[in-house]
Amino acid sequence: MPKREDIKKTYKLYIGGKFPRTESGRYIKWTNSKNMSTVNICRGSRKDFRNSVVAARSAFSGWSSSTAYNRSQILYRIGEMLEGRRSQFMDELVLQSSTKKTAEKEINQSIDRLIYYAGWADKYQQIFSRVNPVALPYFNFSYPEPTGVVSAVAPNGSSLIGLVSIVAPIIAGGNTVVVLVSEEKPLCSITFAEVLHTSDVPGGVVNILTGHRSELLEHFSSHMDVNAIVYCGSEPEEIKLVQENAALNVKRPIVYSDEDWLDKNVQDPYRILNTLETKTTWYPVGV
Repeated sequence: MPKREDIKKTYKLYIGGKFPRTESGRYIKWTNSKNMSTVNICRGSRKDFRNSVVAARSAFSGWSSSTAYNRSQILYRIGEMLEGRRSQFMDELVLQSSTKKTAEKEINQSIDRLIYYAGWADKYQQIFSRVNPVALPYFNFSYPEPTGVVSAVAPNGSSLIGLVSIVAPIIAGGNTVVVLVSEEKPLCSITFAEVLHTSDVPGGVVNILTGHRSELLEHFSSHMDVNAIVYCGSEPEEIKLVQENAALNVKRPIVYSDEDWLDKNVQDPYRILNTLETKTTWYPVGV
């Protein structure tokens, strides 16, 4: 009997709840640091990003109007599904030069972070809402609302935990997201998309692109239908580009530089608040 060849995984994009190849037909030949494995990764284009924004905008109404409890349950479900595919993520992290001990720690922390934000998803509004004192016959309330479509650029040096750490608080707050994953360590991103796909996350809530940051950062930061951008990195030129382009339609830029994504100090409810808008309502008294 001839030796059977294993079926190699095809790494595609994740847009609108589907797994398309890039519309440009381009790909990146990714090789690990030991040149032991070569994988073809889709090289996402501007058109792919625009399609992702359309999908995210279409999904925003349903996701933002869902109950906070429902979003909490879905985030918990993502953690459950990630736990069930632990061995697959372990293999990919080791392939991307992690030791088994570090890979196990990254998977554990990723699951714990999803559960952490699942716990906050139906509680942050009570913490950040308030009744404002006014010297008029009105009640004055302020409370956080989702800002809309968020574009996000994941940290380059992290494959899984960095991606989870920026996506979880964005969707916990009712936003939808288009995320550009690590260019150096992209393998876990599409496997994570498969986890999302089986976790009751509506199509379009999370859209995942692979590709070159140098090519796509301009579009991520300047698109007129994006309401906020989360950038992870410490390159001064890139930070300047993000901040200047964000001013074009007054989108909110959030910059995370030099974060240790495995540290528990990088998780807090204020990261949910970063991509929310505060709405203030006046309600007359005695009318």
